[in-house]
Amino acid sequence: MLRLWIFLGFIFTVLCVYPVWAKPATSERQRSWIKPQFKEKFFTQLLDHFNYNSWGNGTYSERYLITDEYWRKGYGPVFFYTGNEGDVWDFALNSGFIVELAAKQEALLIFAEHRYYGKSLPFGEESFNIENVGLLTVEQALADYAVMITQLKEELGAQKSPVIVFGGSYGGMLSAYMRIRYPNIVAGALAASAPILSTAGLGDSGQFFRDVTADFENYKTACKDAVKAAFQELQLLAQRKDYTRIQSAFLLCKTPSSDKDVHQLNGFLRNAFTLMAMLDYPYQTSFMSKMPAFPVKVACEVMLNGSDVLSALRDTVGIVYNATGTQTCFDLYSLYVECADPTGCGLGFNSYAWDYQACTEIEMCFESNNVTDMFPPMPFTPSMREEYCAKRWAVLPRPGWLKTQYWGDALSTASNIIFSNGDLDPWANGGVRKSLSESLIAINIADGAHHLDLRGSTENDPAAVTKARQQENLVIAQWVKAAREKML
Repeated sequence: MLRLWIFLGFIFTVLCVYPVWAKPATSERQRSWIKPQFKEKFFTQLLDHFNYNSWGNGTYSERYLITDEYWRKGYGPVFFYTGNEGDVWDFALNSGFIVELAAKQEALLIFAEHRYYGKSLPFGEESFNIENVGLLTVEQALADYAVMITQLKEELGAQKSPVIVFGGSYGGMLSAYMRIRYPNIVAGALAASAPILSTAGLGDSGQFFRDVTADFENYKTACKDAVKAAFQELQLLAQRKDYTRIQSAFLLCKTPSSDKDVHQLNGFLRNAFTLMAMLDYPYQTSFMSKMPAFPVKVACEVMLNGSDVLSALRDTVGIVYNATGTQTCFDLYSLYVECADPTGCGLGFNSYAWDYQACTEIEMCFESNNVTDMFPPMPFTPSMREEYCAKRWAVLPRPGWLKTQYWGDALSTASNIIFSNGDLDPWANGGVRKSLSESLIAINIADGAHHLDLRGSTENDPAAVTKARQQENLVIAQWVKAAREKML
């Protein structure tokens, strides 16, 4: 999901100064934002914030990145990124707007890594053993951030610096939750592309893949029709058990031999369209997956210019899975792993963590049906989720827990949260699209993909995202001013 599928790993020296401009971050055009020198550090956290008798009051090392080069010491605000499902460097290098804002508002800038992701593994490589993974919860992660913010403010002489939290996708959910759960610590939150409603079990299970389809259909109706026809052709071949034809059409490394393999192929193919819809940025990126500029447009042109629908479908998903052009065949089970999140968990340890969260608190029973969307019928019901999670993690999901714990759609008594969403983002309609009060502000961004507003400014940005960032800047400045006045 929201998750996301972070394929790139980064290795750094503890406590060293690491200039962002020295990293081969992305291949897109040069950013206009100032590039900070983050220091990578580790913070000693309790393993369990809520049970004094568990784990012997043990601790783990939580990674964070920090720079004070823009900070007006003791006065400027603290901008804190609530890290989500991946390596913290991936988010720091793809959230240039926060850096721009820190420079404007003289802020201390901190990016925190979520427990069980990146290098913040409480039990090292044994973190995902059944007996160890239970400390991976939203509540524990929020408590980590609350403790880190409080202690770092004291250590750095920032007690009078108002804190604004930022996050995108799941990180955006966490930012909203931080303002709800710890308003004594956090003065405001920018929750970008945060699907706080759909992941709390609210809404329509068909919404997500219907909205992925709409992205391609809105470019050209024929594009949606071609994709739908290709999946229907694949279904006919599967019904005839013509596995050799399927293997040759999709250049698979191994010939399918069962319905299970065909199901895996369908998930592999659908996942590529999900990524292209989410990352439909107006420039080339290497965030979550290497993508060309306007990948939806590129995909549709490939889809509509193929010699036949199956080869066209293969070449279209190759935009995601063969971006380097070096793949001679597709290994279905190594390039895509099915999990409790139908929108994808990614690969490696980060995928284990997200899979576990999708089996416990985060609800994502999204389905495709080939009627309201262009994808093959792939149900994922609550009972199917429960069966998978019991087998994989020995846990039973708790439907409705996020709604109970973090209010679901009953947000009217909350305050100081911006919910930003891009109209191109399939996650958008799972979030807050209408302002709920003067301080619960919804910003909708035409031509905006997944948390585009958090990315650094470029000459290719649509006017709507530039306007959104300007509004976010003004609102956050007002929150900082109001919070500072209360401290006097």
